[in-house]
Amino acid sequence: MLKDITLGQFFPGNTLAHRLDPRTKLLVTVLYIVALFSARSLWGYALLALVLAISVRVSRVKLRSLLRGLKPVLFIIAFTAILNLFYTPGRTLVSFWTLRITYEGMRTAVTMMLRIMLLIMGTFLLTYTTSPIRLTDGMESLLSPLKRIKLPVHELAMMMSISLRFIPTLIEETDKIMSAQKARGADFESGNLFHRAKALIPMLVPLFISAFRRADELATAMECRCYHGGEGRTKLNVLRYEARDYLVLAFFLALAVGIVASEKLGVPARLSALLV
Repeated sequence: MLKDITLGQFFPGNTLAHRLDPRTKLLVTVLYIVALFSARSLWGYALLALVLAISVRVSRVKLRSLLRGLKPVLFIIAFTAILNLFYTPGRTLVSFWTLRITYEGMRTAVTMMLRIMLLIMGTFLLTYTTSPIRLTDGMESLLSPLKRIKLPVHELAMMMSISLRFIPTLIEETDKIMSAQKARGADFESGNLFHRAKALIPMLVPLFISAFRRADELATAMECRCYHGGEGRTKLNVLRYEARDYLVLAFFLALAVGIVASEKLGVPARLSALLV
């Protein structure tokens, strides 16, 4: 299960998705999320799924990697779908005991499942195609106007980058600790939920010790290299927008505006009525 958590991983490549400016990818991700949460119809979700499929194809990231990232949240997806399925009022389709399944509940359950899956896969694609260093540079550049109100933009971007960078490392460390304790007779799989949670306590102690030790070593290394924040620092690779960045931004901006406007005007509902 731990090996299925792929957040923070980066897959090097030379595709269009990899060559895009990190600021472009961050803005595109925001526009994608806005469009995703504005969509209310299956037509909107189908369009966003098509755009995501094209993006995955362009980036040459294996679909298996994206689907593997969904495994840790399958329980949340299923639980959300069940709640919406049984507790959404509307036209009753099936009724048993005190529970009933409605047409609106089925529709809401499907759309919520699609929304969560597309959200996770779309945001994971950002980290898969962007290195932590470029993500830091992109976030710092986008947040640079906040420096005027004395916000530590560079430090905030650095903290987010370090957090993403060390997620895979901590997952690997957790897997090693669990394997070592299983070899010594520890049992993490039998018993009810309370017993499983209690069995994880001995694993958390060495994990926290390891995490604090890594943080202390990183802080010492940064101090030895005379790191004093972003003041006066120069960059080896200066970020510059190119024609492809403007084209991609324009496409996703048009996509987000189009979905928001069509949902406000009820275009998908009219289209569905015409087809029916």
